[in-house]
Amino acid sequence: MRWEGNRTSSNVEDQRSSGGGGGFGLGGGTIGIGTIVVALIGGALLGINPLEIIGMMSGGGAPQVQQQGPAPAPPATDKMGQFVSTVLADTEDVWKQQFQQGGAKYVEPKLVLYRGAIRTGCGAGQAQMGPFYCPLDQKVYIDLSFYETMKSRMGAPGDFAQAYVIAHEVGHHVQNLLGISEKVQGAQQAARSRGEANALSVRLELQADCFAGVWGHHAQNQRQILEQGDIEEAMNAAQKIGDDALQANAGRAVVPESFTHGSSEQRQRWFMTGLKTGSVKSCDTFNTRNL
Repeated sequence: MRWEGNRTSSNVEDQRSSGGGGGFGLGGGTIGIGTIVVALIGGALLGINPLEIIGMMSGGGAPQVQQQGPAPAPPATDKMGQFVSTVLADTEDVWKQQFQQGGAKYVEPKLVLYRGAIRTGCGAGQAQMGPFYCPLDQKVYIDLSFYETMKSRMGAPGDFAQAYVIAHEVGHHVQNLLGISEKVQGAQQAARSRGEANALSVRLELQADCFAGVWGHHAQNQRQILEQGDIEEAMNAAQKIGDDALQANAGRAVVPESFTHGSSEQRQRWFMTGLKTGSVKSCDTFNTRNL
């Protein structure tokens, strides 16, 4: 992926040395591409079904908003920090243009780098969760050790795969701005079963995958960021984090009714839909029967 030398974002807060603190215990509303990673780890360590952990992590609860002071940007010598900042800037450029074309203003999210644990507007976050977005403070949170987890534990290396992770979380921010997340949350609360609520979560996550593809489409057209093998990296990452792949790799039965993010095939297909079309309208996962 060609990213060095491109604009960096002023919206990155480096809290890796501030000791965010806080134990595990999310409030309502965090949405993360790494949710199932902690479920698998927790299930192995505690002997708990990972799907039960996922349910607890995606459940409700009164949020505890924690105010955080301003944090510095990552140092110029920190290559990974600069990478994240550059990718975030690229998403800002793409979504600002998309919102303008729709007659709206794009509100840029903050991205917080941290280590271990941190307090967020949605409660306490931990690195084992993987990257996540908190709609209550409109921030993306990432412990960069997750990228090593992607490479060594999940078999999903590559800088474009890493950029896909950020673009997916920014996709959740776009959903929040458009009012989609709030509508889904309301529908989930009215759902008659866990399976029905999970099905709504799948549609939300697949749309975020598609929005990540929309970013990739326009970033490539405007700045030619893609190199040979980049798309394959993202597709491989999408395959590795499909619910069916994660359940199978954990040695458990594949139970579609328990999916919260979508199958590997679905995640790959919706990412590619956004990447090929570059159209937000093509990402309407809520009004299609064929996910």
